[in-house]
Amino acid sequence: MGLLISTAMLTVGAMMSIIINRRWLPRLSVNYVSLLIGAMIALVPVLNGLVAKFNSEVFIGLIVAPLLYFEGQNTRLNLVGRHVREIISLTIGMVVLCAVVAGLGTAILAGVGLPLAFILAAISTPTDATATESVTMGRELPRREQTSLKLESLFNDASGIILLNMAILWYINGYVNYSQTLWNFIYSAGGGIVFGGLVSGVIVYFRQLMLRSKVNFINNTYNNGTPLKVIYLMTPFVLYFGGEAIGVSGIIAVVFAGLVHNAESERSALANPQLANDIFELVGLLSDILNGIVFIVLGIVLVRTTLDRSVSYDGSWIWVTIGIVLYVTNLLARFAYVRWIRRLPRREAWIFALGGIHGAVTFALAFTVAETQVKTSDFNLVLMSESLLIILSLIVPTIVFRWLLPKTKVDADAANRMATVRGQMIEVGVQTLWKMPTSQEFKAAVTFDLRSQNGHTSLRQFVSEWQRMVQHAEYTPDQIRELTVIYRQVFQAERDYLQQQYEATAAFNEDLYNSLYREIAMAEMVILDYGVSR
Repeated sequence: MGLLISTAMLTVGAMMSIIINRRWLPRLSVNYVSLLIGAMIALVPVLNGLVAKFNSEVFIGLIVAPLLYFEGQNTRLNLVGRHVREIISLTIGMVVLCAVVAGLGTAILAGVGLPLAFILAAISTPTDATATESVTMGRELPRREQTSLKLESLFNDASGIILLNMAILWYINGYVNYSQTLWNFIYSAGGGIVFGGLVSGVIVYFRQLMLRSKVNFINNTYNNGTPLKVIYLMTPFVLYFGGEAIGVSGIIAVVFAGLVHNAESERSALANPQLANDIFELVGLLSDILNGIVFIVLGIVLVRTTLDRSVSYDGSWIWVTIGIVLYVTNLLARFAYVRWIRRLPRREAWIFALGGIHGAVTFALAFTVAETQVKTSDFNLVLMSESLLIILSLIVPTIVFRWLLPKTKVDADAANRMATVRGQMIEVGVQTLWKMPTSQEFKAAVTFDLRSQNGHTSLRQFVSEWQRMVQHAEYTPDQIRELTVIYRQVFQAERDYLQQQYEATAAFNEDLYNSLYREIAMAEMVILDYGVSR
């Protein structure tokens, strides 16, 4: 019950952050809004008591794994194939360099032992794919650096986990087993790819078998796609926990499965367009909510860590020094690697270095230390230091990118042009409607719907329509067929007008045409599927 209540609290908090961001704080990244809501939850004793203690395995398996699966699905497997050398370079070469530089820097400048220093360094290496947007809000990130940061964050978690396991064994046993560490990495990462590829291939085959079955098309057995949606949503959990159960990287398995499903979704959309659209919308909603939960959890844990008097390191402030050292050494190592190994220009190298944001995975790895034989005082030091690292990795690029990155180009006239054309298009549909030989009731109802496309209906008009529909008897089959024909004809009139304007007007660009065409197609689908027949 405790986990259920916690989930409900975090989900409601994520929804509230989305609403607040879109309605009142559109210029502020939703991630910061979620972070603040998480902090407020932790500061209110009643609300804080409803959220269970942080569990790294549950957090990674139920929140991070599906997020990485969705992120992987938004990435073409071909892109990964073309950048495989870069991925290996960034997730092995650069990660090892960052760990060595951060570990030695922490040991020398903060005066802690090498094993503990490398535990701290290993945790600081993974970057967070979901956090980059929070520091680039309203700024244009170069495509090359954007691709590199995305690919790095998808695959560097496994490297950080292996290095952390190595450092913990060093801490406990007093020595490093390099050959065992190398084998663990090969088995974990390679096994994750093989396991993810094989299992996701079987899942894709099974989904496509169900989707393309003759029984499906004849009897509409899976027409609503519910079984296929359930299988889709189960995939990241099956892969993550299955991979972890056999000792391979569940994270890599999930990411690779997402890449495999990317090609599937591209080539099967028209086999069931309704299913494809439902999954697309579902993924968008779940991604927003899960991403919000990630930052709400970060806010809660940051405040809890700060207020917890048992989380201290002999009463000293050495954790502040370590947090700063970890951030600066990682930043400089990232810059040096891409500047002189990857041969990036200086400005692009700084953009890449600053874009390596730490977040959910860093926190989860920090909490796994508590489950080992590391001393409590050292775990507290890890938790506090990594908390400061996360805060710095969010704040510093948010400030620096205001000078380093150009503002996102916004066509100020595009919205006005779209509103004008949309209004003209709607009027064509209304005129077509009123020429039809149909009842005044249908003409008034459809006119209301058409004018709603441009937001030209008031709340009072909506209430009036709502009252009319509540009091109206259910439509007969003949009336439903008549309304269906009416909507088809008015939407076709809108499409015809749009096509004429596109062909005749030089200023009518393709983006504007596509946006309005999608609006008509979506409106037609919603009306015909839900607004008339149900």
